[in-house]
Formats: sequence, C-alpha cells, structure tokens
Amino acid sequence: MTYKSLSLDIQDKIAHVQFIRPDQLNTMNTDFWIEFPKVIQEISDKAAARVIVLSSTGKHFCAGMDLSVFTSGMAEDSAVAPCRKSENLRRSALQLQAVFNLLETARMPVLAATQGACIGGAVDMISACDSRYCTEDAFFSIEETKLGMTADLGTLQRLPHLIPQGLMRELAYTGRKMYADEAKTAGLVNAVYANHSDLLNGVMDIAGQIAAHSPLAVHGCKEMINYARDHSVADSLNAIAYWQSGMFRPEIDMAEAFKAKMEKRAPMFSELCEVTGPFGSVA
Repeated sequence: MTYKSLSLDIQDKIAHVQFIRPDQLNTMNTDFWIEFPKVIQEISDKAAARVIVLSSTGKHFCAGMDLSVFTSGMAEDSAVAPCRKSENLRRSALQLQAVFNLLETARMPVLAATQGACIGGAVDMISACDSRYCTEDAFFSIEETKLGMTADLGTLQRLPHLIPQGLMRELAYTGRKMYADEAKTAGLVNAVYANHSDLLNGVMDIAGQIAAHSPLAVHGCKEMINYARDHSVADSLNAIAYWQSGMFRPEIDMAEAFKAKMEKRAPMFSELCEVTGPFGSVA
C-alpha cells in the first residue's frame, strides 16, 4: 500500500516505519493521524513483524503537529454552546492520545531512531516507544509550552518514568532544547550515533537481536514492564504469575532454544497468532 506521510518496509521480521515528508520537517498532518495508527495496529494485529522501528527522512525526525491540524478546528460556531465545544475538544484530545497509546499496546517492541529536531508531538510519540536512539545533532523539546499550551498527548505522563522528575519538569516549564549528550546522560536515549546512517544501522542491529528471540517471550516482557510501571511490586509479581500460568510452555519455545543451541543454529520460533474477532481478522 502507498501512504502519503510514511513508508512501510518489512524485512527479516522487522517493520521499518519511516516518515517521508522531509521538506515539511515530517510534521504530523492529517494524513499522518490517519495512516500511522492503521499501520501500527495492523502490524500488531497481524503479527507482521517482531519489532517496529520508527525513523524519518531528511534533516529532522519530526517537528511535531502540523499547523493545518491546529487551524482546521478553530472556526467559531456561535450556535454551539461553549460547554459542548469543550466536550468535543476533550474527545479530540483523547482520539489523538489513542494513536500514541498504540505504540505501548503493540505486541512487539517499538524503537525510535531520531535525528535533528524531535519536538512537540514527536516527544509525545517517542515517549510511548520502548527504546529511543539518536544522532549527535538530535535535540528534544517540549515545544507546546512556548506556544502557549500544555502538552497533552503523553509527554507529561510518560517522560517522568524515563528521566529524572526534576529535569522533566524543567524541560516542560521552559520548553528548552535537550541535546543528544544530555538526553543520553539523563537516560532518554540508549545510544548516540555519529550520523543518520550509523543510527539506522545501529538500531536495525538491535532490532535484529530482538527479532531473533521468541516473539511470545518478548511480548511478555513488554506486557509485564508496562504493567509494573503503573502498579505496585506486589501487583506486578502477581500479574507475571498469572501470565506464566497461561503463556509459559517450556516444551515449545524453551525446548527450541535449547535444541538450537545444541545444534549450533539459530532457533526457529513460531509467530504470534493473528488477532481475530468473532467474524475473523480485526484488521
């Protein structure tokens, strides 16, 4: 399928989603908000890959929300009561939040590879990813504050779990740029690469290591890590006990891992099942 805001390439069990509007700084226009969630949801539902890598083209990763999205809903309709306008605005925010929530609920890890600017909505997006990597020229900014609004798509909720609370508050209050070296020191990114080519090669290598493992085991890791972030240790231990009681079958994936090691070959694991509803595929 051909998309207007992104491209999708799946090879070696890795889905590479790349933003393709470099002349517009890969801003999130209407096409993005329609295409991106469909692509992520379909990859997850169909178990089309074992890892998703997000990257972009051009000098900058993403400059956040496209102005056309902001202005499209600004027309005043005096016939609509203010309280109903407010309810509709809340609903719109929830719909946009749901797009980035998909990165957390996807059944496989999502890795973000960023270069240049990663600002505004782009920070919301990468905050929902499993791991982040960047180039030496990358910088991150909670730009919304400088525009007279409060970031509302996940940055303020997820970033405190990724970097120190005080630093996160400073970034939110000031809207200043956090450059690659500071992002690495703070733990926002796992590694910094010299250039875009090295970045993609490095992230694809990490994705390949993940894709070599049992997709069910990796999915379990993601589920339990996300659960533990939002629950107590006791609740999280109980959750993994329930998970293992239903998902752990040592005679399948574990047996294949041991057999492959003895035979000095790469293990061959079955993919996750395609998600289906009562009438077939949900995708």
